[in-house]
Amino acid sequence: MEKRVEEQKIDLIEIFYVLKQKILWILAAGLLFGCGAAAYTQFFIAPTYTSTSSMLVLSKETTLTSMADLQLGTQLASDYQVLIKSKPVMEQVIENLDLKVSPNALKGMVSIENPANTRILNVSITSTDPQQAKIIVDELAAVASEYVGDKMEVIPPKIIEKGEIPTYKNGPNVKKNAFLGLFAGLFASAGIFALLAMMSDFIKTEDDITRYLEIPVLATVPDRKDYIGKNKKNGKKKKKH
Repeated sequence: MEKRVEEQKIDLIEIFYVLKQKILWILAAGLLFGCGAAAYTQFFIAPTYTSTSSMLVLSKETTLTSMADLQLGTQLASDYQVLIKSKPVMEQVIENLDLKVSPNALKGMVSIENPANTRILNVSITSTDPQQAKIIVDELAAVASEYVGDKMEVIPPKIIEKGEIPTYKNGPNVKKNAFLGLFAGLFASAGIFALLAMMSDFIKTEDDITRYLEIPVLATVPDRKDYIGKNKKNGKKKKKH
């Protein structure tokens, strides 16, 4: 047991030295992956834009709200989020705008946020076309408001703010993807070098013979270069004398 633990420690030390020797290759791989990820994100992934419409959940025909009304409105907001992203709503929006997407694809473009302790629903559409994002979110808010009022037999949510044409893209994040590519390159290259070191069956030192073959080392042959170098030094010393 102790021998096995000692072997594992030696293996880890060897892997550490291998990674240390290959550090420049590892860094180069990380930079290559990082630059590649940044370039791919910048030139091959279409930017996305988000337009948002806000809706107010009404519990009854009055502008005055009690605590009970607010709590009821908050509960209704949770139900409305499910209904707004339902298949009938998606299909109606697609039909009204003659969109060439499936209901599931359109649903993937929708995000809904309900700020804490409010009856506000922020319905957003994310698209590669900023103008299309605004058109879809406005139609979605209108269709969803009518659908919710009809199915739940309540006052339809009131659209308090329509979407705007977004001028700033919200994705993709080039810096984030570059860092992800950098770390992926570092870990991948380090893992490959570590795996190669673990799989290597070359005998490199006297200790390897004892550890892997379990036989004692009787003698070692010196490196010929070292031997020649020593002879030259000794020869020079003799000439000086």
